[in-house]
Amino acid sequence: MTQPLTGILPVAPTPFHDDGRVDEEGMRRVLDCLIDQGVDAICILANYSEQFVLSDDERALLMRISLEHVAGRVPVIVTISHFYTGIAVERARAARDLGAAMVMMMPPYHGAGLKADDAGVFEHFAAVNDVGIPIMVQDAPLSGVTLSVPLLVKMAKELENVGYFKIECPFAADKLAALIEAGGDHILGPWDGEEAVTLLADLDAGATATMTSGLQCEHIRPIVTHYLAGDHDAALAQWTRCLPLINHENRQCGLRACKTVFQAGGVIGSDHVRHPLRPMSDRTKSRLLQLATDMDLIALRWGK
Repeated sequence: MTQPLTGILPVAPTPFHDDGRVDEEGMRRVLDCLIDQGVDAICILANYSEQFVLSDDERALLMRISLEHVAGRVPVIVTISHFYTGIAVERARAARDLGAAMVMMMPPYHGAGLKADDAGVFEHFAAVNDVGIPIMVQDAPLSGVTLSVPLLVKMAKELENVGYFKIECPFAADKLAALIEAGGDHILGPWDGEEAVTLLADLDAGATATMTSGLQCEHIRPIVTHYLAGDHDAALAQWTRCLPLINHENRQCGLRACKTVFQAGGVIGSDHVRHPLRPMSDRTKSRLLQLATDMDLIALRWGK
């Protein structure tokens, strides 16, 4: 990458057959659908990809399929999060060797009570830094780890491959603004997350990209591009238009939303999620599909 990534960088869902097997051809179709939505990059193997229900062999398979199939059409970001530093390093090397543009990783944690301290977090990222691939730090409540602005700035200034930060914690806009102010030019990518539910505030704070699901990328991307071009009124109008579907996904559906819409549009054959996750209720799904239809999503007509 010669220029910092901006725009929309969605997480690709992992499709399964109804019996729970990985749908390899479905994965390729997911990637093509995202590219047809005009995305600026694609992230794989993230939490919204159900990375926590994949075996090591399945992860390796999906990474290879994705990088080979995208074939440089857009940058691919590979999630490598793991509690053990050694495995995070191995995953980073594998992603680098297959041509990934970047890796995304959370701080090391395991459950509510097993977390690294600031020194351990820094050392964890420093080890991956030495692999020689750009790193995006995912700061999400799921980890239960507090990543202070001084710690993030220290990583950005002292680790040459750490320059991107996806901030999803409460009061994300305030944290983004503080990070940008303290980190200056070392903060290459201050990014929004959480399905764009806080996108306008995060753009006001200085965010330059958003990592959403793959649900409505063609509609969310203009929010970012309008804003970065200085047309804040157009960005606000577009965010307001997208917000009912953003909110329903974020608060009611979670990672199931994208798969359900992709199935309805013929992108994939099943919206199966692996146990112990459960399918959406009929009420929740019906509202999702109504809102998606109202937005005339590319994904709803992609495979038809």
